[in-house]
Amino acid sequence: MRFFYDTEFIEDGQTIELVSIGIVDEDGHEYYAVSNEFDASRANAWVRAHVLSKLPAKTHPAWKPLDRIRTEVYDFLTSGETKPELWAWVGAYDHVVLAQLWGDMSGLPKSMPRYTRELKQYWQMAGKPRLPKIPDGNHDALVDARHNLRKFRACHEALPLGRDGAVSRS
Repeated sequence: MRFFYDTEFIEDGQTIELVSIGIVDEDGHEYYAVSNEFDASRANAWVRAHVLSKLPAKTHPAWKPLDRIRTEVYDFLTSGETKPELWAWVGAYDHVVLAQLWGDMSGLPKSMPRYTRELKQYWQMAGKPRLPKIPDGNHDALVDARHNLRKFRACHEALPLGRDGAVSRS
C-alpha cells in the first residue's frame, strides 16, 4: 500500500523535533497527530507563523505523547497485507523525523521502510505535469499529506507506476 505523508518539525541544524504528522493512504484513510512533547520555544519565526499557528487547540484529541504516536503510526502503516511504501514531497527530513519515533535507524521495525520515495523526483521524471493547486492551510501536516496524494495521482497519469514501482509500459 502506498502512503503519502508530511511532517512538521522544529530543527536547528543538529536536531529535528516532530511537531505533527499527517498520513493518507491510497484509499483515503487518514492519520493525524500532534506531539505534546515538542519545545515550541525552539521554533524559529517561520515555524511559529506557518506551522504552530495552524495546530488545533491543545484540547483536540490529535495531541498525543510520542510513544502513542509511534504505536499508532506503526499500526496505521502496517495494517495491510503488503509492506508500506512511503511517499513525500522533498521527504528527506520527513523520513528522518518518522524514523526517529523509534530512536536511531537500528530501532526502526523491520516491517517499516528504510526510505521514503520522492514525489518531487517522480514529478520531474513524469515531465513536470500540472500539479493541483496548493491548498488553503498548507503547512498543516494532514493538509499537505492529502496534497501529496493528489500530486502523486497527477504524476501517475503522466507516468504510471506498477505496484513494484517500475514504470508501467502499455
